[in-house]
Amino acid sequence: MALSNFSESCYFARIVSSGHKKRLFQTIILAGYLISQASFASSCTQGDTTSIWISPRIIKAGAPVNIMAVSASEAITELVLTNPEGEKLLLKAAGNNGMPWHLSARIGKLGEGRYQLEAKDKDESLACREIFNGDNGTDKHAAWNDRYEAFYSAWIERLFDSPADESLSFRSLEPVLRDSKRNFLHNYLGLNEDKSLPAAPDCADFPYFLRSYFAWKNGLPFSYRACSRGSTQKPPRCSSATIKTDFEQSAAPPAKFKTLSAALMDVVHSGNGRTALASEETDFYPVELRREALRPGTIYADPYGHTLILAKWVPQTADSPGILFAVDAQPDHTISRKRFWEGAFLFADSDSAGPGFKAFRPLAANHRLLKNSELPDYSAEQGALSPEDFYARLYKLINPGGLDEKQAYETALTALLEQLETRLHSVENGEDYFRKTHRIINMPEGAAIFETVGAWEDYATPSRDMRLLIAIKVLLDFPEKVVRYPELFNLTAQSAPQAKTRIEQLHEKLISEKKIRYVRSNGKPWELPVADILARKPAFEMAYNPNDCVEIRWGAKAGTEEYASCKRHAPQAQVEQMAAMRRWFHDAKRPPR
Repeated sequence: MALSNFSESCYFARIVSSGHKKRLFQTIILAGYLISQASFASSCTQGDTTSIWISPRIIKAGAPVNIMAVSASEAITELVLTNPEGEKLLLKAAGNNGMPWHLSARIGKLGEGRYQLEAKDKDESLACREIFNGDNGTDKHAAWNDRYEAFYSAWIERLFDSPADESLSFRSLEPVLRDSKRNFLHNYLGLNEDKSLPAAPDCADFPYFLRSYFAWKNGLPFSYRACSRGSTQKPPRCSSATIKTDFEQSAAPPAKFKTLSAALMDVVHSGNGRTALASEETDFYPVELRREALRPGTIYADPYGHTLILAKWVPQTADSPGILFAVDAQPDHTISRKRFWEGAFLFADSDSAGPGFKAFRPLAANHRLLKNSELPDYSAEQGALSPEDFYARLYKLINPGGLDEKQAYETALTALLEQLETRLHSVENGEDYFRKTHRIINMPEGAAIFETVGAWEDYATPSRDMRLLIAIKVLLDFPEKVVRYPELFNLTAQSAPQAKTRIEQLHEKLISEKKIRYVRSNGKPWELPVADILARKPAFEMAYNPNDCVEIRWGAKAGTEEYASCKRHAPQAQVEQMAAMRRWFHDAKRPPR
């Protein structure tokens, strides 16, 4: 309550002697202040499982302040700001509806004095913290505990959030981190540190870059290992962890993060994510296949070396299927969002890898890496599942109410289209390279086409095209899947054949309607219906070489109008080498290392 609300104070001032007026007036001011403070939360502390975060750390008068409340166990429905006079304001906020729960708001500016922020679920207070203009301080005891793990998940989700029906892609990670609306930690240190920060990780570097960036901004330690790539009989093995404490105690300048990031990118590779599920000498550990354990920030390591990062769960409704979104980086540094399905999340029984969903192994407060037995979500169950059982388990998690076969088919088709859109950008990047350089790209020998460095890694697409071939097969096999797994679609063995017929009819209709468009060598656009792409499946077994023209990259047949504009071909020696390796793509199986 403000002092001006004490209407009786003037009356008392008139009836006392002049010698007492000053003391009485001071008493009234003090009483008003104490009453206003009584309207603050009696104990303003962070909650047991809910925390309030602010950005930037140093709040400047007149500058906006970003708020994020995060809970690992309960929904947050309100953010309430109490000003120094005790007046409460319900902040306009946006959030999510799943683990971890988070709610975000933006305050235009703060006045003088101390304010209180409360995160609430209706009338229940979940957490409280004071904020004010000036340095709000760093957490001197910051550690990778449940609070920071939940914050990391919420930060990842917000970083790559977008409506479910929109495609999401970026030329690199740089525009994402420089977007203050996406990146809650943008300029958190007040050093203008994101303005020119280089951020172009590839797929294996991607999770490490994000984790180390978050550690840098929050004063947390960070660890990583040097690992082998494994063999045909054994998964990769790793050396002892390198533990970096450069960011603790005080705000580290951008140069320090750049130095660590450069060293880190030189060490980590696709083998780091494919370590054995039971190993404890790893950066990642496998988690249980349940919704609470598969939070944003969890990685998915496929058996062939690709890595994705979970970004968002979209719940199933009566009108739409659930979605599990992930993001990944490509060798050309592009970032794109993908939904969970067999065509993007490859899973296979393999002696050379421990694939599946994994989380970063956390560092305890004393810089000790936790053992598997200390991790509540640790589980090696994924290693005991066949690919069919693995996908069935995930679809049940994403759609606990069962799948509508029509919706499920349309989701699979949408996922394939998203993969094709990503490939469009990759192929066009290769075309840009040739327009600038006019130089032939050397092709590595044998299995090295999948794991190399330089221009071939940046612009060739052997791994992506193998995943595309798998995705095409998944879509073509979908009608049969309805018969094999009727329980996934709430069907019986008797009703499944009729559903299969309906899907086959829908398939023929939609693959003619859905199209992509690429730009031919003559600069003119060319439309490709999905039906044509499916029919060109064999051509994609030899379409990954960037030395070939864009028409060959999209499977155009010699002698056609589409092919007529092709003017660039891979050297004959490379064509012969590709022919010798074609079986790998036909069978959709990477060769042993």
